[in-house]
Amino acid sequence: MGELIPFDARDGQIWMNGELVPWKDARLHVLSHGLHYASCVFEGERAYAGKVFKLEEHSQRLIDSARLLGFEIPYTREELDRATMETITANGLSDCYVRPVAWRGSEQMGVSAQNTTIHVAIAVWEWGAYYPDLTLTHAIFRRPSPETAPVHSKAAGLYMICTLSKHAAEAKGFADALMLDYRGYVAETTGANIFLVMNGSLHTPIADCFLNGITRRTVIELAERRGIPVIERHILPEELDHAQEIFVTGTAAEITPVRAIEDRRYQLGPVTRDLMDDFAALTRAG
Repeated sequence: MGELIPFDARDGQIWMNGELVPWKDARLHVLSHGLHYASCVFEGERAYAGKVFKLEEHSQRLIDSARLLGFEIPYTREELDRATMETITANGLSDCYVRPVAWRGSEQMGVSAQNTTIHVAIAVWEWGAYYPDLTLTHAIFRRPSPETAPVHSKAAGLYMICTLSKHAAEAKGFADALMLDYRGYVAETTGANIFLVMNGSLHTPIADCFLNGITRRTVIELAERRGIPVIERHILPEELDHAQEIFVTGTAAEITPVRAIEDRRYQLGPVTRDLMDDFAALTRAG
């Protein structure tokens, strides 16, 4: 395995506030509000053969996430789309991961910071499989209620409990953690939506307190094209015993089968395999 290159020491170009800058020069001040108070939103996207999958939807979600956090991104969706493609081209990549991020700057330091500059950056890099082998344990935190957090924003602050839960899972020898929601129902992993295959049907949690992922919605459409019934409902943890297949979805995860949830074991079955093939074909379609 090669030496891990820190992200702040890589070569390339990052689009930042309207222009491409050398990777190592893409900096923010230590007193940026986004760092101290989590006034920051981001996206995760993938390019396949030089084309970003669902780019317009991702750019719009970044704008919508910022609005849920009370600030306006100073670029249109079309401008973000063009900047994304410009960044991919400048880095000479074809298949890559894309990370747009927007945050409040350093003009004010305190809980209130309505007069801060909104900064936007877009970085791209090569990134293979997010989960080489997916085993799950139960998370140490739950997904919060919509009454306690802006749960439909891809907000950086909401990922604190994900990082802590994933670290705790890794310490136990698992790849990730399965999060319940505030009511005790199955929600998602720390970075992906989840689907259960039960007697030929797909069951997935209602996205009422976590992101209704773009890949999640795509997989539902692919399943419906195949005539596979899709049931969005509240799922109790004990129902994991009755699933024949389980997989997760997300931009980073794509479609990844779950091999185990603690002592439960699952096989890569025909429904998951077919959807993986369909998704691969769709992302590579001209």
